[in-house]
Amino acid sequence: MTRDTVNKICEGLPGAEWSEPFGPGHDIWKVGGKIFTAIGAETPGVSVKTPDVETAAMLIEVGVGAKAPYFHRSWVLLPFDAGKDELIHRIHRSYALIRASLTKKARATLAPFDVDS
Repeated sequence: MTRDTVNKICEGLPGAEWSEPFGPGHDIWKVGGKIFTAIGAETPGVSVKTPDVETAAMLIEVGVGAKAPYFHRSWVLLPFDAGKDELIHRIHRSYALIRASLTKKARATLAPFDVDS
């Protein structure tokens, strides 16, 4: 997978917004003003949120990802060469977690999204 492919996946999520708040080359995707996916300027992968520190640790332990630089321990960095299905799954899960943390009013402005579809 490539940066462009990851950006296309994120672009298709309801209410997803792209920005470069950390400078050129840093692709940051937010929903409701909160980051759900980040691609660094030089790091060959995508950082995503997991449900908890334990899930992140498990993904790191089994070699699916690595500690996401600059993020909380519940985030992981998935390399671009991870399987396409794994990347899509983790991006969608990250989006769903962040979306669920939004206020009810903010969630009501977004089109429906089923993480399992």
